[in-house]
Amino acid sequence: MLAATAAVLGFVKKFLPDWPEWALDVLIVMTGLLLVTGALTSLYETEEEKQDKEFVKTGKDANGAGEAAKSQHELLGKYHGFRLKYVSVYAVIMLADWMQGTHMYTLYMSYGVNVSALFLTGFLSGGIFAPFLGSFVDKFGRKRSCIVYCLLEIAINVMEGYENFTVLMIGRVMGGVSTNLLFSAFESWMTTEHRRQGFPDSWLSRTYSQCSIVNGATAIFAGVVAQFLEDAFGHIGPFHGAVGLTTLAMLMILGWNENYGEQEAGDHSKSTITHQFIEGWKATISDSRVWRIGLIQALSEGAMYTFVFMWVPTLLSLEPSGGVPTGCVFSSLMMAITMGGLIFPPLQALMVSVLGSVGGSSELCASVIYLVAAATMAVPCVLLSPEELEETILNRFLLVIASFMVMELCVGLFMPVAGTLRSTYVPDALQGGILNIFRLPLNAIVVSGTYATNVLETHVVFQMVCGCFLAAAVLQVTMIEGAMRSAKAKTD
Repeated sequence: MLAATAAVLGFVKKFLPDWPEWALDVLIVMTGLLLVTGALTSLYETEEEKQDKEFVKTGKDANGAGEAAKSQHELLGKYHGFRLKYVSVYAVIMLADWMQGTHMYTLYMSYGVNVSALFLTGFLSGGIFAPFLGSFVDKFGRKRSCIVYCLLEIAINVMEGYENFTVLMIGRVMGGVSTNLLFSAFESWMTTEHRRQGFPDSWLSRTYSQCSIVNGATAIFAGVVAQFLEDAFGHIGPFHGAVGLTTLAMLMILGWNENYGEQEAGDHSKSTITHQFIEGWKATISDSRVWRIGLIQALSEGAMYTFVFMWVPTLLSLEPSGGVPTGCVFSSLMMAITMGGLIFPPLQALMVSVLGSVGGSSELCASVIYLVAAATMAVPCVLLSPEELEETILNRFLLVIASFMVMELCVGLFMPVAGTLRSTYVPDALQGGILNIFRLPLNAIVVSGTYATNVLETHVVFQMVCGCFLAAAVLQVTMIEGAMRSAKAKTD
């Protein structure tokens, strides 16, 4: 069996680039795991999907209901169309975003400018504009805000072609604004439109799961496309490609309905940006569930971004045989994210069965995910400490890179569960404003994490990342009981 496996791996490697043996092994293993995960999770069906299949076959559901099954079938079909409409735009947007992200560092290095100053400016801009931008989104419309995002990104990517530090700095300031819009306007539009069309809230997690899968898949594809464009047009090539993709996304968004931060149709015309701003802060501060969700997001995503800064220098410091082909490792990590998105729906169903009710299942699921993420980050904390580095540990490098893969699997899992929880606790009327308020502590943690990677030892930074995930898990656990009580009260 082992000999046959080795023979198959050897055959596959003949068609792959001349990368180090360990990197090819990781890539092949992750590809195999992704295919197996996709095959297994495709067998999972929700109760609604099972009943819908029964209706298609017999004209009735399993309980013999005809009209109700027909109505459910039509609603499910309408939902699938809505989800495709949103996820298609999301895929194009994320493809454009990943194409920039994978080559921004090398572009700035080729210009010979202060790369750290440019990145830090982007984070600071995001932190400064975050409290006010959400109110703008809620007041002037989520669809219009998504179009503004596209226009900003087109301008930014055009500006990246100018080898002028001032122009690039202005672009980073605009980038801070566009990043806030990316992570608030699109999600706010989707959740509000989802409810407006009468779809059950429980179906929101399916859309978030699809987005997580698409995020990982587009990241893998972006690496290949961006490399092709760079080879053809130089370092600026991927940014020109991003302009075309963002323009396409903007044209697709034009077909969306508009929605606002409002309780009833027309309320947006009576409110002001100042009113939306004040109400957003009031809702965040007065409801402990809202600020806990915001703090959990800041801790988990802040830890994730710090990890992103750390994985390349960490692997390089371990000096693996043949070096570190970052593109190959990046693709493997993105496969792990895609696997997380595929696993989330059955994992969520498992949590429902464990608790015996839907209430609290997302909170329990998130708690488990953050605990696993903390455990994975404990691996480099231990193996990279000065005491352990003096010891000869067999397969130290493989243990570290395996922990990184599991970490990204957790990222693929907590993206949809975090979105589900935000849609549960954050009021539709104030979503844009509150989601941007959440980015204040997030940006603070990211800036701190970026600074820490430059001044602290590697194992200490991973201790901070591990601590952030543990804190997120503890906070999330405090919400399980309340969610179960709330769900029970609704059924009584």
